[in-house]
Amino acid sequence: MKYAYLGPSGTFTESALLQLDGARDSERIPAANVNAALSMVREGDVDAAVVPIENSVEGGVSATLDSIATGDSLQIVAEILVPITFVLAVREGITELGQIRQVSTHGHAWAQCRLWAEANIPAAVFTPASSTAAGALGLQDPEQHHDAAICSPLVAEERGLHVLVRGVEDNLGAVTRFIVVTRPGRIPQPTGVDKSTLILPLAEDRPGALMGILEQFTARGVNLSRIESRPTGEGLGKYFFSVDVEGHVAQERVAAALSGLHRLCPELRFLGSYPAAQGAAPFVDTHNSDDAFIEARAWVDAVRARL
Repeated sequence: MKYAYLGPSGTFTESALLQLDGARDSERIPAANVNAALSMVREGDVDAAVVPIENSVEGGVSATLDSIATGDSLQIVAEILVPITFVLAVREGITELGQIRQVSTHGHAWAQCRLWAEANIPAAVFTPASSTAAGALGLQDPEQHHDAAICSPLVAEERGLHVLVRGVEDNLGAVTRFIVVTRPGRIPQPTGVDKSTLILPLAEDRPGALMGILEQFTARGVNLSRIESRPTGEGLGKYFFSVDVEGHVAQERVAAALSGLHRLCPELRFLGSYPAAQGAAPFVDTHNSDDAFIEARAWVDAVRARL
């Protein structure tokens, strides 16, 4: 396998990638941003890409949600959860927090450490970086001028950076969810604890449009584990919904919900069914079981056979 991932080396994304079987013996190519990583998949330069999609503190990663919603279709085949902890690494010569005037990191990392920063380095100006690792590597670049970086312990250790403070995150136990993305192909078999991801553009902006979508899930007993709205970029009021549901397209209730959704949203984009990284098998009422759907369909077929 040949993987792309949000680089440079030492990011939390690389930590996620290294959890995959065989990843340490595979070719790993760092990408400058999420779009670049997914473009490498679309163009066939790599077999798969690993990118962040959701954080337990900040919610969805907009760059990933937007990139997989447009362009050539992609497929999610797996997800990976990575516990997140941050360190404050500093440039050579910095020995006290009071010396820090500029700190760099990724925007999502800054959001997860903002309260700590306000309390401990209130005079420091935040400079966005393309990733936590990029901000950390800037400490060894004389062309960059920030004094400190909030980054993963991995990149600090790999690059020999001086860590002034550990555990600077505001929320202990924060987790980031990463996805493994390929070109469309075979769907992994259901495991019993699965997740499916969909992109649902609103066909028209009208009262009850979202309710009509949600009813397709409710009527079949399909639980949503995430729903987020994102602008399409085509003007104010133009949105699509990014949705994760508990279940697999091989299950009758999920397939029936997709069928109903396609009638409402012909531009529905199915991004895959894949094993959930954690959780338990969802509770399914008897009338929403596979057997119930199959029996009901057989009953209707018998009635229609009398036409």
